[in-house]
Amino acid sequence: MNAIVIEARRWIGTPYVHQGDVRGAGTDCLGLIRGVWRSIAGAEPEPVPAYTMDWSEPSGDDVLMRAAHRWLVRRPDGQPEAGDVLLFRMRAGGVAKHLGIFSGEGRFIHAYTGHGVTESPLSAPWARRIAARFAFPERT
Repeated sequence: MNAIVIEARRWIGTPYVHQGDVRGAGTDCLGLIRGVWRSIAGAEPEPVPAYTMDWSEPSGDDVLMRAAHRWLVRRPDGQPEAGDVLLFRMRAGGVAKHLGIFSGEGRFIHAYTGHGVTESPLSAPWARRIAARFAFPERT
C-alpha cells in the first residue's frame, strides 16, 4: 500500500482544530498535509503564516494554490492516484481552500469542521470542486 495513504490514515479521528497540525490532538486540512509531509518528506520547507478560515477569499489571492505549486509536484488533470494531494475550490472562481489526500477506490482523506480527519467518498460534489492535483516530492 502507498506510504502516503498509510500515514494519512493514521490521522483519521484527529479532531478538527483550525491551524492545528498534530496527529491525535488537532488539525485542519492543511495541517494534515503538513503532518504527512513531515513523515514522508522530512522538515517542512517554509514556515506557514497564520491564515483565516476563508483562505483569502476576500482578496482573491490564491495563496494555497501558489504554495502547492512551490512545494508539491503538479500532476496532470485526470483520475487521481493513491497518495495524490487534491486541492479544492469550494465555489467556482474562488480560491483553493481545502485539501485532501486521495486514498484510492474513489475515496479521500481530509479534515474539516465538525468532523475532524475522516475518509470520505470522492463523490460528484467533491470531484467537481477539484482545482488541481499534486504529488509529494520524492525524498532526497
